[in-house]
Amino acid sequence: MQPPDTVDGSMVGDVNGVDRGPGRPKTGVKWQRPRFTRKALMKCCLVRWIISSAASQGPDSSDSDLELSTVRHQPEGLDQLQAQTKFTKKELQSLYRGFKNECPSGLVDEETFKSIYSQFFPQGDATTYAHFLFNAFDLDRNGSIRFEDFVIGLSVLLRGSVTEKLNWAFNLYDINKDGYITKEEMLAIMKSIYDMMGRYTYPSVRDEAPSEHVEKFFQKMDRNRDGVVTIEEFIETCQKDENIMSSMQLFENVI
Repeated sequence: MQPPDTVDGSMVGDVNGVDRGPGRPKTGVKWQRPRFTRKALMKCCLVRWIISSAASQGPDSSDSDLELSTVRHQPEGLDQLQAQTKFTKKELQSLYRGFKNECPSGLVDEETFKSIYSQFFPQGDATTYAHFLFNAFDLDRNGSIRFEDFVIGLSVLLRGSVTEKLNWAFNLYDINKDGYITKEEMLAIMKSIYDMMGRYTYPSVRDEAPSEHVEKFFQKMDRNRDGVVTIEEFIETCQKDENIMSSMQLFENVI
């Protein structure tokens, strides 16, 4: 993850009509599934937060079976989580070491998410985006996230197939979880991202850019013009439009 003051404007698309500078990705380039590399893994804010905490704690032999003596929630076994995710055993051990160090109860709440993103984007307002992201992880809507749900979500975002990632992104955009995305919901998510980091991109982003971005994408996705986007419309449109797929990589830079 680049520091907020050096965020590449390519992550928010060409909404200003400004050509990308030298060294920036060219438009029209096909979206490619990211490779399974530590470098790619460490771009994720949530992973960096956990790994840094694990490093400060030092090695702990008890991590091998993912057990804690006194927790509100005791996670599933390591072998089961390894089967459910695309993380290695060593990666899961590191993730859990940091997770339990930061969240001794075995659960993470929304305030923790807000704290994480405020640390990585100190010059922006990450509160709203952190709220939306937390709700996407909090599938049972009980106000807390278990370690299992946390790493399963990370696995999809970082190492899932295109379809898996698009399903997850749809869930993020579908704020009220009614199975549809409205233009208002899409705009709310996009504005939260711009509030968090948009003003520090290069080239600089105009205030009306989020609305223009959403208007452009929503018109493509709402194929039957009924005012909402279904999961089928969302996935089909994204997979057929290289520009949208390129923009969808934004999530890999702000998760």
